[in-house]
Amino acid sequence: MGIKINELVKDVKRTITFENLLNKYIAIDAFNTIYQFLAIIRQRDGTPLKDYNGNVTSHLSGLFYRTINFLEHNIKPIYVFDGIPSELKLDTIKERRKIKEIAKEKMVIAQENEDFGEAKKFAQMTSKLDTEMIEESKKLLSYLGIPIIEASSEGEAQSAFLVEKGDAWACASQDYDTLLFGGERLLRNFAVSRSKKVKNTTVTLDIEYISLSKFLDNLKITREQLIEMGLLIGTDFFPGIKGIGQHKALDLIKKYGSIENIVKNHVNIGNIEIDIEKDIIEQVKDIFLNPDIKKDYPKIIWEKINYDKVEELLIEQHNFAKPRVQNAIERLKKQNSSKTQVSIDSFFKKN
Repeated sequence: MGIKINELVKDVKRTITFENLLNKYIAIDAFNTIYQFLAIIRQRDGTPLKDYNGNVTSHLSGLFYRTINFLEHNIKPIYVFDGIPSELKLDTIKERRKIKEIAKEKMVIAQENEDFGEAKKFAQMTSKLDTEMIEESKKLLSYLGIPIIEASSEGEAQSAFLVEKGDAWACASQDYDTLLFGGERLLRNFAVSRSKKVKNTTVTLDIEYISLSKFLDNLKITREQLIEMGLLIGTDFFPGIKGIGQHKALDLIKKYGSIENIVKNHVNIGNIEIDIEKDIIEQVKDIFLNPDIKKDYPKIIWEKINYDKVEELLIEQHNFAKPRVQNAIERLKKQNSSKTQVSIDSFFKKN
């Protein structure tokens, strides 16, 4: 889920394309990305893609074709996998499980009524990423020669650190929490431009680029204040205060400077006084300002692609269509590296 600040970033986010990311190293939030594949890559009735043995393969399909798109466009992906979650996140995880159970019940009813539109909608909320899927995902990426980083805890925090150290140019995630972790450059909708249906309207999803420093300058707040806004709005580590959205949180932080001052001034929202325990404030802030990260991660290297292993995993073990997999592999082998492309740095100089 992460913090909801989509309306606040409107003034600073930029739309870019793959061509603007030539030879850039991008740290990708692996869990966030794989969950997307599990949610959207589904059959007409909402069930995920499966092999002949009933094993879910939506994650492998998404990773394979998406990663090939990156490589074809001379983009260097680094997949960062989550480690052990913070104890403060456990309540969020439990709540998500409840939501998935309710969605699953509604999906089954919709399938029985042959209402496949509703079935698919609820099915997208039931996605579950298990250990076997994670290990298979890592295996496929290693066969594709893609570097993998195992985070100690939050993948977004580790990705932000990679950018800070210069081992990645930007973080790719759908969650804005990356900004709270200090990710200076965030990419959202990190894929080839595509469309999706929203309330019977077709919406084109382009890659969004957000600069943390420009975002903070635009709001005239500090990163620490942004984190405190997260406490008011709600993050994975604290549910937030009922009745406070992104605009109200910004107004309160700009007026009072901090949550401590808000509490001291007995500020009310809907006749209820805002009260967050000081130790909770400090714990959540510490997660974002001093995250549990690996500073001694392995050197980031892109290996040669093991085409035979890729085919063995996808075609032989999981019944992927042989022509499609081989055609995708051929695209990589015949990649035209001389294609004229524009770097994102020159793009922003001209704009």
